[in-house]
Amino acid sequence: MTQPAPFRHVNYGRNHRTATIVIAIYFVLIAAVILVDAAWWLMAILAAFTLPALWDLFTNRAAGVELDETTLSWFTGKRRADMALQDIDHMRFDTRLDFSVRVSAVTPARKKIRLPYESLPPHQIFEQALSAQGVRVERQHFSLM
Repeated sequence: MTQPAPFRHVNYGRNHRTATIVIAIYFVLIAAVILVDAAWWLMAILAAFTLPALWDLFTNRAAGVELDETTLSWFTGKRRADMALQDIDHMRFDTRLDFSVRVSAVTPARKKIRLPYESLPPHQIFEQALSAQGVRVERQHFSLM
């Protein structure tokens, strides 16, 4: 039987969706100041909430996950971690109330190691890649933690 190909997924901070959303927010805030005579200082406070997104656009930090026949690795910015597949009892996919999916590696001792959200690929693709490598996957829907 042939081994599945290694899986690699990378997310970058600089993407069209983030840029479009930030530009749309600034457009709405400027329109509120001009058309509705909103207080500029209040709109500046609201614009401050976009600073983390601007930082991601500026730095273009990479985050991702790599999976081969022996190791699961993940990275985000300068942080990296890896785990041998033999040390993973199963992977747990938790669907949260906001429909985001959090992924944890569960060891045989039942210790959960949460993978950074920004490094994850779409959960269906990641689940298929894990299953192809023989890693058991558990789905938990709408958990709070």
